[in-house]
Amino acid sequence: MLRSRHGCLDSKPMRRNRRLRIPVSLFLSTLCVSAAILAFAPDGTAQEEKPEWCKALPRPEYKTLQRVLPDETWFEVYKVAPGTFAIYEPHQYEETISYLIVGTKQALLFDTGMGIGNIKAVVARLTSRPVVVLNSHTHNDHVGGNWQFPYIFGMDTAFTRANAKGSREDAQAELGDGNLCGGLPKGFDPTKYATKPWKISLFVHDRFKVNLGHRTVEIVATPGHTPDAISLIDRENGLLFTGDTYYPATIWLYRPETDLMAYIASVKKLVAVAPQVKTVLGAHNIPVADPAVLAKLLDAIQEVVDGKVKPKSMKGDEAGYQIGDFSFRMRNPLPALNSSSGTH
Repeated sequence: MLRSRHGCLDSKPMRRNRRLRIPVSLFLSTLCVSAAILAFAPDGTAQEEKPEWCKALPRPEYKTLQRVLPDETWFEVYKVAPGTFAIYEPHQYEETISYLIVGTKQALLFDTGMGIGNIKAVVARLTSRPVVVLNSHTHNDHVGGNWQFPYIFGMDTAFTRANAKGSREDAQAELGDGNLCGGLPKGFDPTKYATKPWKISLFVHDRFKVNLGHRTVEIVATPGHTPDAISLIDRENGLLFTGDTYYPATIWLYRPETDLMAYIASVKKLVAVAPQVKTVLGAHNIPVADPAVLAKLLDAIQEVVDGKVKPKSMKGDEAGYQIGDFSFRMRNPLPALNSSSGTH
C-alpha cells in the first residue's frame, strides 16, 4: 500500500530519520503541501483542508479490533491479543504503532512512538507491572518517549548509540506542513519539540530473550532498514512484531543507514519463522497482518532486485517501485547485489 499525498511524487519526502536531507526535503514538502491544503470559502477567504492521508482515516481494519482507553485523545489503543496492546498515533503522518506486551511479572514496551503524546501515562493505565523498553530500531518516530522510562534495552551498534543522543532537527521535521491530522495534545509546545536523549541500560543481541513472567519474547535481529533493526517473536502466543522491516505501506530502503543485502536476508529470516506465527504486527498504519504476507514481501523485493520491475517513479537518487500490494522507496540506481548477498 503506497502512502502518498497531495498528488506529489510518492510525496513523503520527510520519512524515516531525515538526517542529511531535511533542508531540501522540507522545502519540497512545503511547496507541495502549500498548494494542496488550502481551499477557499464562498467569501474567498482561505481555509485549511485536511491532508489527503488524513481523509482516509479511520482505517477500516480497526473496526475489527477491540479499542480500550477510548478517552485517550492523541493515542488510540487496541487490544490485539491477550496481554498485548497496540498504541497507535493516528494524528501524525507516520501513524506509528508501539506495542505493550504484558507478562505476569513485567511488561515490555516495543517502541515509544513520536514523543508528542505522553506514552508513559498510557502504559501506566494499561499495566502496573515494571516496564522495560526495547526499540524495533532507533529512528526518531520510534524512540520519542524513551526518555520517560528508566530501563531501556538497546542493540549494540554505533547507530543505536548515536541516536540515543537525541535530535531536535528530526523531531521538528515531523511537524511540517501536512504532517498533522487534528490538534496537538494539550500543553504540547511544538517549538520545543525534540527527540530527547535516553540512557541504554543493557545492550542486547540476536536471540536475546526477555522473560516477562509466564511469557517470553525473543529478539530476531533483522538489520537492513537500519543497522539496529529487530523483530520480536512471542512463540507461545504466535506473535511476530516486525517493526519497519514490514508494515502495510511504502517500505523505505534508501537512507544512508540502509543495507539492502541485509534487508533481504532479514526478510528471509522472518519467512523462516512464519510457520510459528499466527499474527504479524508491523509498526505503522495497521497493527495486524497474516503471516503469509512475509513470503509475498520476499517475492516482491526479489522481483525488484532481479530487475523484473521498472521504477514507478524516480527523483534524484530515489526510485519508487510498486509490486502488487507492496511498494518500496529505494536508491537510484540500485546497489549491485550478488548471490551471496541474500538474493536467490
